[in-house]
Amino acid sequence: MNTPFDITLYAPSGRLWEPQTLTRAEAFLRQAGHRVRVDSSVEQRFQRFAGDDETRLATIHRVLHDTQTGIALAARGGYGWTRLLDHLDYVTLARDKKLWLGHSDFTAFQLAAFAKTQRITFAGPMACYDFGAEDASAFTVNHCFDLLSANRYEINFILSGDQLRNGGWNGTLWGGNLSMIVHLIGTPYFPAIDGGILFLEDVSEEPYRIERMLYQLHYSGVLARQHAVLLGHFTESGASEQVTGYTLTTAIEQIQHVSGVPFFRGLPFGHVRDKVTLPFGAPCSLTMTDRGQAWLNCCDYLP
Repeated sequence: MNTPFDITLYAPSGRLWEPQTLTRAEAFLRQAGHRVRVDSSVEQRFQRFAGDDETRLATIHRVLHDTQTGIALAARGGYGWTRLLDHLDYVTLARDKKLWLGHSDFTAFQLAAFAKTQRITFAGPMACYDFGAEDASAFTVNHCFDLLSANRYEINFILSGDQLRNGGWNGTLWGGNLSMIVHLIGTPYFPAIDGGILFLEDVSEEPYRIERMLYQLHYSGVLARQHAVLLGHFTESGASEQVTGYTLTTAIEQIQHVSGVPFFRGLPFGHVRDKVTLPFGAPCSLTMTDRGQAWLNCCDYLP
């Protein structure tokens, strides 16, 4: 059995549209042997948010200062972290030892945390979407707690791309939701990472919009500083019916051509049921074969 954790569920972004998913998540995690608390403000509602900005900021700081919490698990994504980045207590965050876990809008917090404090955080499942599903993914659950229970972890998967070869790279693993990454470029909350292994995913973005965001990474010089780009799932990314001969593959091939940076598809991560957990900011090595077999080895990511 994996390490039992003290987990606090909190809502930093969007409001809970289906509170029963949070109830299921709490029950699921308790049954798995974890000690679970739900922050008192988790079902607050203000416009599209889980409470107004002051409420959500107070929630985050309450969790941040709670020494009993081992994992701070976001209830869901949506939108909201961006409005709070100017007001987070980065001094306390730099000393904090808990594990911060989530994906989607959570990427904004991960970028800011690393830019301001070099804190490693974890891109992975969230309470409602993953642990609160009617049939939670064993793949997601096992990868999550196996990684969080050790300080070294290997992820095996299959990649595709036209630059597959025997070899690999070492670098800082970072990334997350493409839309969130692009919108923080040029701000104090965007980390300068050289020699990185960048992972990307998104949801409900057409191929031309994905290409446009990748061009922003290219024109800003971010791509040129990376060893490789790992692409997770771009869920619901079908092109408009009026467009022919232009797909997500077309967009990726274009940006790979102009940037010269190797792109590989197949990372099991994103807005999907089966996802791995990735330590944002950790030293990692990516090894692959010319048949697409890949190993991502991460280490030294626990405080």
